[in-house]
Amino acid sequence: MTLSPEISLLLGTAATIGLIHTVTGPDHYLPFIVLSKARHWSTPKTMWITFWCGIGHVAGSVVLGLIGIALGVFVRKMEWIESIRGEVAAWMLIGFGLLYGIWGMKRAMQKKSHTHEHAHETGDEHLHTHTHFGGHQHVHSKKDEKSLTPWILFLIFVFGPCEPLIPLLMVPAAKNSMPGLLAVTLVFAITTILTMLVMVRITLLGVKFIHLKKAERFAHAIAGFTLVLSGLAIQFLGL
Repeated sequence: MTLSPEISLLLGTAATIGLIHTVTGPDHYLPFIVLSKARHWSTPKTMWITFWCGIGHVAGSVVLGLIGIALGVFVRKMEWIESIRGEVAAWMLIGFGLLYGIWGMKRAMQKKSHTHEHAHETGDEHLHTHTHFGGHQHVHSKKDEKSLTPWILFLIFVFGPCEPLIPLLMVPAAKNSMPGLLAVTLVFAITTILTMLVMVRITLLGVKFIHLKKAERFAHAIAGFTLVLSGLAIQFLGL
């Protein structure tokens, strides 16, 4: 596949913009970090969720861009549509974060543990930590909790636009260069997703050494309100 000098230069631009766009947008990695900490996701699980959300994030704009190119829609109109998608994604993140934060606060208020003596039929006795949240649950009968949180994140990221991608796609489209269109898309997508993964991984390594035992029961509330702040930053600061 031979690319023109203009397209080759555009590939470097696409990689640079993808990197800057992701690093300067905390919404690309902060939600995964705070939810991973709050929900005790393993590192592999967190990375997989980040990866698929990154796929959805880029794919939404790629599909929209290709439709716009096929219909001959001007860049300005496409950017206007992306702006609307950005507002929808921001408010979805704010709404989800607010509901999650309120749920987290309620959980934290109810999850006040105390220790009491627990006797088995065998006559053995041991101290047992007990809470009044979600009923009485023994440490040896804990059930795995299934969550819709990853799917909600994925939906939010599908709506979240990659604004810089649309103008980049228009250049090879104007030259009727399908290889160039594919190359620009792949470079931007790989750079964006890889940067998301790196940012999440590095930050997870850092927060692993942070132990806030007294505030741990507020982890869900903190995560939720952090999502709200991320959404507000997108909506009103354009991050």
